[in-house]
Amino acid sequence: MNHSIRSGLLIFCALLACAGMARAAQDDDFLAAREAFRVGDVVKFERSAKSLSGYPLEPYIAYWRLRLRLEQATPEEVQALLERTKDGPVAVSLRADWLRLLATRQQWEQFDAEYTQAPGDDVELLCYTLQSRWRAGKDEALSYARRLWFSGRDQPDSCTPMFDALAERSQLGPDDVWARIRLALEAGNTGVARRAAEYLPAKEQPEARALSGIAVNPQAFLEHKNFNLKTRAGRETVMYAAHRLARTAPSQAAQQWAKLGERFTDAERAYVWGLIAYQGAQRHDPNALAWYAKATELNDQQLAWKVRIALRAKSWSDVLAAVDAMSPKEAQEPAWRYWKARAAKAQGRAAEAQALFTALATDFSFYGQLAAEELGGRGKTPAASYKPTRDEVQAMAKVPGFQRALAFYRLNLRFEGNREWNWTIRNFDDKQLLAAAEFARRSEIYDRAINTADRTRELHDFSMRYLAPYRDVMKGYVSQQQLDEAWVYGLIRQESRFIADVKSSAGAAGLMQLMPATARWVAQKVGLKDFRGGAQTVNVETNLNLGTWYLKHVLDTLDNHPVLASAAYNAGPGRARAWRAAEPMDAAIYAESIPFNETRDYVKKVMSNANYYSQQFGQTLLSLKERIGIIAPRSRTVEKSLDEPGG
Repeated sequence: MNHSIRSGLLIFCALLACAGMARAAQDDDFLAAREAFRVGDVVKFERSAKSLSGYPLEPYIAYWRLRLRLEQATPEEVQALLERTKDGPVAVSLRADWLRLLATRQQWEQFDAEYTQAPGDDVELLCYTLQSRWRAGKDEALSYARRLWFSGRDQPDSCTPMFDALAERSQLGPDDVWARIRLALEAGNTGVARRAAEYLPAKEQPEARALSGIAVNPQAFLEHKNFNLKTRAGRETVMYAAHRLARTAPSQAAQQWAKLGERFTDAERAYVWGLIAYQGAQRHDPNALAWYAKATELNDQQLAWKVRIALRAKSWSDVLAAVDAMSPKEAQEPAWRYWKARAAKAQGRAAEAQALFTALATDFSFYGQLAAEELGGRGKTPAASYKPTRDEVQAMAKVPGFQRALAFYRLNLRFEGNREWNWTIRNFDDKQLLAAAEFARRSEIYDRAINTADRTRELHDFSMRYLAPYRDVMKGYVSQQQLDEAWVYGLIRQESRFIADVKSSAGAAGLMQLMPATARWVAQKVGLKDFRGGAQTVNVETNLNLGTWYLKHVLDTLDNHPVLASAAYNAGPGRARAWRAAEPMDAAIYAESIPFNETRDYVKKVMSNANYYSQQFGQTLLSLKERIGIIAPRSRTVEKSLDEPGG
């Protein structure tokens, strides 16, 4: 190599090094400015921000700078920054801040003009605009506010003036107040219940002290039997105690209510039986269906659990009745469409079942695949109908929102990065979504590649939806543990979306989301010396080594059944074992009746993922029904709990 070429390379490398150092310095300054904004330190903020001109995340600097002095800002300044940042979520945050300030100043004309540009899912801002309309004499604002009243959750302070107006106009009667109190108590929000009760006359309010005591020890309250059932407050308090007891001991609550209920109205009795049945169903109590039979006017949540307990009891007539009683929106969920079809088929209504299965079979979900199999087919992966061009993918790299997202990912600020990414793709068509997904894949942001490809409506690429990175490393560990590669990939897709260094709020880390105690325990078992956790756990090879060993261990202790092992991996082996029945059970029924929402969704998605990965890997094609199989009954012997590593 001649001297001039060598000199040129040295200069080029030096420039690259300088550029890298400059970017690192800007990254540090951005993080310092972010922290200074958080604590309200204007001086430190400006000192850190002065080097960030031209930085990809400069719009955030501009927003934070204005936010620190928003009360002194002119409308023109705010509008200028809104215009400048309109291609990203910064504008959403700024507009919301500005609207709140305008509302507190009661500058309603400006507020109304700006609110037309705001997203409609912010309840605080919605209540402010209702205030504005109410002040302008628009009575429909009260009707909308009335709908917001019926919630068991706390509503923003901006809603209180509207609730007060409803009460003053006699549009919030005692029954409405008690309806909200019930919703709050059902949700365990006694504070919300107490605040709602303030809309009742003082003599008609439930005793706050009694509600607080019941929340801690409902059994003691019921055993005391010092009830005043002559008032609604007294009756509702006893009803709450029965419901609260049902959360931990539904059978005890049923026994208590069977005696007490005779002193209540038919509607009150039925209401409490619905609550007891709902709690019992979640604990797989065999009496839950009988309790449901005493209930009326069940909500969608209660009806969902009526379906689940009816499935475990093989009572197809109850399955049909519960689905038919659901709201139209809830009844359209794939789960209920599938189980309604199965129930119709079991009752000899073949034509109805066929129509339901046919409509569902086009859905790329757990139940869509099962529906296709009921029709004699398979939930096959559709061929990729479109591949983005090189130019289309390269164009995505120039999109400001993606540039900001990449900058956030580099700073390990995944929440902010995902917010930018999702904002950018919100109005993309299928071709743009697939180009963005491919850009994410090439950038090794695998979770965004999968989630973006998952959004397509007509043009699909399942090789992108079901990415399989790290396969060279994975194969050795999967083979060593004699695991089904498709199942392991299906599980990792659900655990981490292949983000190698991700950590959960609970402390689980890496591709296979290992808890620290589990990782240490497995490291001892496999003889991994000098393992200290931390960064070692998120190392791809180490994580797969430990994770596949643990997964095999769980599988071996749970009948070698992937559905049980998937449930155990998410919720613990002891729970997965306890959720079995006394008789063999269709694994789809087992999965649907898992009490934990997260685990129930997780298991179904892991198994659906596994089926798609199996096709992608060219494995011998099993139907999903064959893959999930049958769950063996609970053992009558006492089994060792594996909820704790080494337990």
